[in-house]
Order: sequence, then structure tokens, then C-alpha cells
Amino acid sequence: MAEAKIGIIGGSGLYKMEALKNIEEVYINTPWGEPSDALILGTLEEMPVAFLARHGRNHRFLPSEVPYQANIYAMKSLGVEYIISASAVGSLKQEVKPLDLVIPDQFIDCTRNRVSTFFGNGIVAHITFDHPVCEKLAAILADAAESLHLPGVTLHRGGTYICIEGPAFSTKAESHLYRSWGATVIGMTNLPEAKLAREAEIAYATLALATDYDCWHPDHDSVTVEMVVANLHRNAENAQKVIQETVRRLRENPPISLAHSALKYAILTPLDKVPAAAKDKLELLLKKYL
Repeated sequence: MAEAKIGIIGGSGLYKMEALKNIEEVYINTPWGEPSDALILGTLEEMPVAFLARHGRNHRFLPSEVPYQANIYAMKSLGVEYIISASAVGSLKQEVKPLDLVIPDQFIDCTRNRVSTFFGNGIVAHITFDHPVCEKLAAILADAAESLHLPGVTLHRGGTYICIEGPAFSTKAESHLYRSWGATVIGMTNLPEAKLAREAEIAYATLALATDYDCWHPDHDSVTVEMVVANLHRNAENAQKVIQETVRRLRENPPISLAHSALKYAILTPLDKVPAAAKDKLELLLKKYL
């Protein structure tokens, strides 16, 4: 099977990368079941990459139904070391306009019904997650976006992404609460995705694409699906340009990320005491420590 160091996870509106060449569809079965869809292997800027539509190419998974463990494990099995996550979000700040780009550096997890770890069943690990985004990868992503001078689009470096369960959008009371916490954007998918990527020792950064002002803004109507979908299409075009430029920069100078050794001190269970079934299931993540 071909390998790829760079993984791209496309969110709502981004179901394929137009610039991908030499495409091969790969169906991967993992110990956590099947990923959201086939992984699309190809070359972008002369670099092997793996693309996955987070919700499936026909958008068939609710945010809570996305097989996050399978998606990240499948990326890991292809040799992915960097994940660029493109995600549609609502804005919680006046200065972040619809169609703007945000490169968050923090997350708040308000999900309720999702498994956020590969571990358990006889093996315990506690990753550090104070800096949930790879700072080096995020900087490359932001620099790439800035260099493109996309018309009508402002780039915001840093910010907090609050992840809610969904699939309903927020109430006004919730939206005002999240604003009082200082959150920048709101979405439904980057957690547990970012936590699992860290456990898999993959550097992770988010390209958050604002579609609306959530429902807090007094001068804008409440979020409608029509409004979101119209902006999704424009955002998808911008996302592809930014991702392509980011891949080009990664090809020239791939950074060493703290995420690449995230498990070094995280596993508390002596590996010789881990049940064989758990060790087999996690062999891909554990092999360099066994």
C-alpha cells in the first residue's frame, strides 16, 4: 500500500481535492471499524497525501456518528505524520466575518457522547493536551494562507474553537455563554479528532472556515442551512488553495513536532502487563515503544 506523510481531513463542503493527481482509492479496515469513506491517495505539489471526507463524500455521518478512531488510525496506517483538518465553523466574534479563516490554537470540549481515546481495556495513557494544536504546523498553515491574499478574506492566527455535540445549532443563550468564555469559533467535529491525532503521534492543525455568525449577532438572522451551504462552497475553494500551498511548504521543510513523541511518557501501564488483545489492537501506535 502506498504511503503518505500528509493527511487532509475535509469537513462540510470539502469532499475532494481538485488538484490531487495520480489518484488511488484505498479502503482500510481498522480495529475500530471502517473510516468515513475511502481514503484518496494522490500527489499534491509533488507530495504524497491522503485525503478523507470526514462526513463521507455524500455527507452521511452526523458529527456524533463520524468514526473518529477509525479515521485517525487509518491515517496512521498510511504513515501520516501531519494532519490538516479543514472545518466549517460559526463565528463567535464580531471581527471574524463569514468567509474568514481562523487557525485555532485552543479547544474547549463540550461534546457528550464520543469516545476520545484509543486506550482502555487494560492499558492506560494520559497525553498532555495543554497545547492541542501543533504550533509549527499551525504556523506553516497560517503563513500559507496569508501569502495567498485571498480577496475578501481575513486570516486570524490563534483563537479558541469550542466543539459542541450537535447536530442542532446553538440556542442564543448557549451562543452568548460561549462568547463569555472567550471562544472564537464554534464547530462540531474537531474533538475528539484532535485528541486521537495526538495519541497517534500525528501533528494536527485546523483550518477553520467561518460560514456564519452563529445566532448571537443582533444584526444577522439566526443560522440557516441555506446561508451555511452558500458559504461552504466559497470556503471550499479557499480551503483547497490554502491546503495546496501548505503542502508545498511542508514538502520543503517538514517540522519535527512535539506530537511525534506524545506517547513517550504518556503510557502508565507497564507494556509487559498489557493484555495481548489490547496490545494487538494498539500495535500500530505502540510498536516503537515495545
